[in-house]
Amino acid sequence: MSMFKDTYDVIVVGAGHAGSEAAAAAANMGSSTLLITMNLQNIAQMSCNPAMGGIAKGQIVKEIDALGGYSGIVTDHSAIQFKMLNRSKGPAVWSPRAQSDRMIFSAKWRELLESTPNLDFYQDSVVGLVVKNNSVCGVVTQLGLTIRSKTVVLTNGTFLNGLIHVGEKNFGGGRVGEKASLGITETLSSLGFKSGRMKTGTPPRVDGRSLNYNKMEEQPGDENPGKFSFLPSTPTLTKQRSCYITYTNSSTHELLKEGFDRSPMFNGRIKSVGPRYCPSVEDKINRFPEKERHQIFVEPEGWNTVEVYVNGFSTSLPEDIQYKALCSVPGFEDVKFFRPGYAIEYDYFPPTQLNYSLETKLVQNLFFAGQINGTTGYEEAASQGLMAGINAHLKICSKDPFILKRDQAYIGVLIDDLITKGTEEPYRMFTSRAEFRMLLRQDNADLRLTELSNNIGLASNDRLALVNRKNKQTKAFIDFISKLSVSPNEINPLLTAKDSAPIAQSMKLKKIYSRPNITSDDVLSLDKPRLYVEQNNLSNDIIEQVEIQVKYSGYIKKEKSNAEKLQNLENISIPAKFNYSKLKSLSSEARSKLEEVRPKTLSQASRISGVSPSDISSMLVYMGR
Repeated sequence: MSMFKDTYDVIVVGAGHAGSEAAAAAANMGSSTLLITMNLQNIAQMSCNPAMGGIAKGQIVKEIDALGGYSGIVTDHSAIQFKMLNRSKGPAVWSPRAQSDRMIFSAKWRELLESTPNLDFYQDSVVGLVVKNNSVCGVVTQLGLTIRSKTVVLTNGTFLNGLIHVGEKNFGGGRVGEKASLGITETLSSLGFKSGRMKTGTPPRVDGRSLNYNKMEEQPGDENPGKFSFLPSTPTLTKQRSCYITYTNSSTHELLKEGFDRSPMFNGRIKSVGPRYCPSVEDKINRFPEKERHQIFVEPEGWNTVEVYVNGFSTSLPEDIQYKALCSVPGFEDVKFFRPGYAIEYDYFPPTQLNYSLETKLVQNLFFAGQINGTTGYEEAASQGLMAGINAHLKICSKDPFILKRDQAYIGVLIDDLITKGTEEPYRMFTSRAEFRMLLRQDNADLRLTELSNNIGLASNDRLALVNRKNKQTKAFIDFISKLSVSPNEINPLLTAKDSAPIAQSMKLKKIYSRPNITSDDVLSLDKPRLYVEQNNLSNDIIEQVEIQVKYSGYIKKEKSNAEKLQNLENISIPAKFNYSKLKSLSSEARSKLEEVRPKTLSQASRISGVSPSDISSMLVYMGR
């Protein structure tokens, strides 16, 4: 008698952010799903900082929520602070960020997963895959069990042959206190997959009772905090915990340099590439010697703990050096360590080996998501997990894969970048990576994506009804102010007060609203718009949506036009077995890259590094276009 059902539809290996979203998505769509992880007490652990969102990352969490994922819901339930970043800039780059209670975050994730139908759990380590006829059909565990499945999603994070470094000491592990995952890399390599090594790091955790916050700058949350999930059922913060900012100094830098000869980064022990956009403190000092100080962001780990995360002080230096250097930072003079910082090296698999669905090209029904693809960050991992879980389910049902384009979602940008360009350093998302960021705002993720997700059976009908209501109310209010005329007597006192040119004759309110210095508060100070809002019970989200669509309509229209032009190339498919060697006009670099990536469309081909516009022109001519 088997411990498991004969064959699962989906097995997800690893229960971090990617694995948790993958398991939830597949199960919610109706697939019998098994989530296997080495420790069921550590589901969706925040291995690094206790925060979700940030620049571009906040947009991804909003997109996950719009698609029916859990990350936004969990963040709202575990948040201890909320901030909308980049408020001083245009709405294209507004990015929500929340500090989370680390323990509540993980507990809420487990609660939601355990209440998800079709989802089983098992604690064990996966050491191999069962592959027959070039298709995966199960996994092998450390206990020697073979568990059958139609698809497998690998979300191994930093655990594949993980090696932790603290100064000159190193030991195997995927996270401090947790063992590495052995066997999967070797299995995949034997199947023909190419692998590489990457590095990431984490700072010391310290006792907040030992810090002098009077020497730091307080960073409170927003006065009117927002949230991540569009669902009305998630809570909005009523009280918040502050973060704090302090800075390193020349003394700190000199103390850190004392340990450079024992640093695994500089003495050759670590050979892999680390995250360029989140470097260790020793790397920052080495690369930017002209900078007199570096920011330290002091983040509480939760409501009811004194543990503090020292953001900006990521390091793998010896623990004695870490301590001495941190003691020189204002506010940290009497610091007590909970645990030192460390670096971790782990295996990854270059993502050019994947299709857009995140299914591997070499082995059918096998999907990769998260740091195994060379990304860094909870949000990037969670979004890949969601897409892999969706597409694993669709593959079983013999349905077309669910693919988001670059003008539809940051998730689309992320996946396209990975499989088209690959990455040789830990990849993280930025607003600058998206060419259509005016379309991909955090405020309209639900309007962009929920219907698409509902069509494939993930986002619920109730969620879609809420989105449709938002869309209807937004359009109705825009229509109202488009038709409403205001007289000089009504509006000129306001315009004068706002240093805006007065009008000589009646004018549509929409035109006045379009002026950069006229806000929604100004519009709602007028009787008729205020009465409309009250009578129709419009939320702040609707008012914000209307303001953005009115003020930025020209930019939005232009980006939509550019996206349509791009779509022309997207619509030109490249045959799967296209023979690039026949095209003598291609450069040798372009030919090599095209053969490696095997792009699906001309648009994708044009984004491959090393493929020039003239190469694309040659292909267009050859294909009779």
